Amino acid sequence: MSGKVVLHYFNGRGKMESIRWLLTVAGVEFDEVYLTTREQYEKLLSDGALMFQQVPMVEIDGMKLIQTKAIFKYIADKYNLRGKDLKERVMIDMYTEGLMDLMEMIMILPFSQDSKSKLENTQTKAKQRYLPVFEKALNGPVYLVGGKLSCADVLLVECTLMLEEKFPAILSEFPNVKAFQDRMTQIPSIKKFLQPGSKRKPQPDEKYVKTVMEVFKFDRLPVP
Repeated sequence: MSGKVVLHYFNGRGKMESIRWLLTVAGVEFDEVYLTTREQYEKLLSDGALMFQQVPMVEIDGMKLIQTKAIFKYIADKYNLRGKDLKERVMIDMYTEGLMDLMEMIMILPFSQDSKSKLENTQTKAKQRYLPVFEKALNGPVYLVGGKLSCADVLLVECTLMLEEKFPAILSEFPNVKAFQDRMTQIPSIKKFLQPGSKRKPQPDEKYVKTVMEVFKFDRLPVP
């Protein structure tokens, strides 16, 4: 196989979607191998490809990387999307880890027993805990950290679009965040990624949920 990046995951968003976004913004082409059966997963395990028996797994630069945050940081560092110095990197990491916490709340909704109450809790947390942070940070600056595009910006635009799918008017109270989203979605690589036919995945449906549960042999999953 060539040196192209290969993503091993389900044919759906989950924790791999942010990696797809980041690779797209970095201009990196990638292939995908979709997990559809328990046997595929067990083969990855028997081959020793999954350090902690988990996906996402990304083949890049001769390595098989797991753990979403580690993969995300490696790609961001490799393509200069994680700040110029230690202080910028820690700010970027704080923003990205906060966003990942919020996005995880959305990811687990299709697998939840009480999805209505969890949906309401997600909206409350987004409006009271997370979005005010970014509204303040974007009061003037074009980007979140260092006046330059970073992985935190990429994650924020992905997160805002996810939120609007669930709560269409949620950004009406956060004009700086909305203006940021509008700017970011005009970046050519992102604009193309948002068009039909790209490698961006749709919202999870019943087929996606069923596949994840069958591959992992779970009745309910804490995180897809």
